[in-house]
Amino acid sequence: MLGARPHGLGAAPVFVLTGAGLSAESGLGTFRGAPDALWAKHNPYDLATPEAFARDPALVHSFYDARRRALLDAMPNAAHRALKRLQDGTPTVLCTQNVDDLLERAGTADVIHMHGMLTQARCLRCSAVLEWREDLGGAFCPACGGAGCLRPDVMWFGEEPMHLDRIMDALAQARLFVAIGTSGSVYPAAGFVAEARRRHIQTLEINLHPSDTARQFDAAQYGPATEAVPAWVDAVLGA
Repeated sequence: MLGARPHGLGAAPVFVLTGAGLSAESGLGTFRGAPDALWAKHNPYDLATPEAFARDPALVHSFYDARRRALLDAMPNAAHRALKRLQDGTPTVLCTQNVDDLLERAGTADVIHMHGMLTQARCLRCSAVLEWREDLGGAFCPACGGAGCLRPDVMWFGEEPMHLDRIMDALAQARLFVAIGTSGSVYPAAGFVAEARRRHIQTLEINLHPSDTARQFDAAQYGPATEAVPAWVDAVLGA
């Protein structure tokens, strides 16, 4: 089993990148790859750019408010819980493209959210980042009192991913790179497998179907995340 190696003190970590496929079975929509995916039903440039927010903040807030409400009703699934077991059992870096908090609610620690979090708001006036679980439309910033200056603390098209330096440093230290539920179409995350191979790090894809970068991985396991991820974690920890 790829990645099944005694870890011991000081062992290199497993680096896990997760995408929307990890949370799909919790009822959260994916962005690409299916007729009901979010960007198949909505134009992302009307909803997920700084220009869209400046042009029509009410429309952008209505989209993200609905997604936040759906998230608050969702629950972690077996794949999230399996990654909690992996993190407990072997050195593991968890990095996610997802803006949900289901990994944290499953009990994992120190998740790197490279695309931000839907349960946080950012103030454009004072730069405060705030925990936020209510609708954002029409809200005042609790830190500075500004009106109409809060936005979802998520990455939009045209913006830089968050924590990239930390991510690349962690990837460089890994013994295994695993991509779970990712489309392989969104950069820079889609380029992580090539970076891992350049550094002679083993690579594994776990997905419902082959991603756009599937041929770059050393090994692959396909199936629903709630089945494939726990099975892989069991094998790694069993070894």
